[in-house]
Amino acid sequence: MRLLIVGALEGQLTTATKLAMDGGAKVAHAPSIEIALASLRAGRGADLLLVDVMMDIAGLIAGLDGERIVIPVVACGTESNAAAAVNAIRAGAKEYIPLPPDAELIAAVIAAVARESSDFLYRDPVMARVVKLAEQVAPSEASVLITGESGTGKEVMAKYLHSRSKRASRAFISINCAAIPEALLESELFGHEKGAFTGAIARRIGKFEEASGGTLLLDEISEMDVRLQAKLLRAIQERLIDRVGGTKPVPVDIRIIATSNRNLSEAVKEGSFREDLLFRLNVVNLKLPPLRERPGDTAALADHFVEKYAKANGLGRRVLSAEAREALLRAPWPGNVRELENTLHRAVLLSGGEIIGPDAISMPDGTGLSEVVAMASVATQAAQTAETISRAMVGRTVADVERDLILDTLDHVLGNRTHAANILGISIRTLRNKLNQYADEGVAVPGPGEQRNSAA
Repeated sequence: MRLLIVGALEGQLTTATKLAMDGGAKVAHAPSIEIALASLRAGRGADLLLVDVMMDIAGLIAGLDGERIVIPVVACGTESNAAAAVNAIRAGAKEYIPLPPDAELIAAVIAAVARESSDFLYRDPVMARVVKLAEQVAPSEASVLITGESGTGKEVMAKYLHSRSKRASRAFISINCAAIPEALLESELFGHEKGAFTGAIARRIGKFEEASGGTLLLDEISEMDVRLQAKLLRAIQERLIDRVGGTKPVPVDIRIIATSNRNLSEAVKEGSFREDLLFRLNVVNLKLPPLRERPGDTAALADHFVEKYAKANGLGRRVLSAEAREALLRAPWPGNVRELENTLHRAVLLSGGEIIGPDAISMPDGTGLSEVVAMASVATQAAQTAETISRAMVGRTVADVERDLILDTLDHVLGNRTHAANILGISIRTLRNKLNQYADEGVAVPGPGEQRNSAA
């Protein structure tokens, strides 16, 4: 993470600076808005701006918007600056932090913006196989496509690849293709020249040039507009980019890692993703399994998150009971690691003592963990039943399946032809014709008030 502090806040934000640097972030300072914008245009990017509330935040945000620079802004000031704080939020600042800052608040804001996961922790053999493949390809220059459901840890895996590559000492730049509007994404990726559009008052360096020599992560690349994909394909193939409004190509030296929670092969069939771009990105595919298929990871991550959030909130020792651990392993976790982390953070805060039982673990809507496990069990049984029925139909003709459906429905209504026709969605005449056909074939057809076994 890269943090840029704008204004005379260095002394007052010592806590923020220390927390950020302890977490591996790079911290820079700019005494004025003009210098901050110049730094950003020159490619010395940032993931978060902490700005003195007394500065022209509206002007700063207008400058960022005008030059198509997408970075969250957080205003900082004394509690007496209430009016300035309101104006900053109205101007577009994401948050307001009163000074002197609360250490936990600063840490929460930084973590929310950075979206950092904790250590790359895994224990399950299923995940171990993926990590082994990642370690094999990490030293190469091959593009890597990381796929998996939301919350499985795709960005964490991308950072893991970078840290074990030959480019580990150089920049790791990430851009979320889904979070940036289409009109801004091209400039964010490739930069622009002075005068390229209204608001472009100077040359701006894009993410490709920022990442030159290092790794560029294209997060959720499936959300990129298909027209921009053509320009991206050229950049990957030729290692050349064109700034918006530029007259000559700019060489770049980067390794591309992309992530997607969608099936890109299906997106190609739908016409929303270029097939040639998929071939370029998918030199190596790392498919991260969902948490429900990694029970060994669920147990290890659960212990890790409990310890982490007990310490972060200044609480004493917290441990999961055997019953809670068992329930966690049976839960479906549709939000994967991210959902598990949030759930256990909440459990640590709400637990009444050292032992965290299943009753202390709940979902955001108040549903208890035991209820979630029970609902998941019912859903699993229903899915298995449906699959069994579907498999039973395989190898049979449509006529055979139709006959059994009609006769079973007639059994259900005790031979009432009108009710059976209504349930089946066919006319009474069609039903009678079918029944006459079955009778001619020697099949027992129940009469009114009868079932097949009684008619036999």
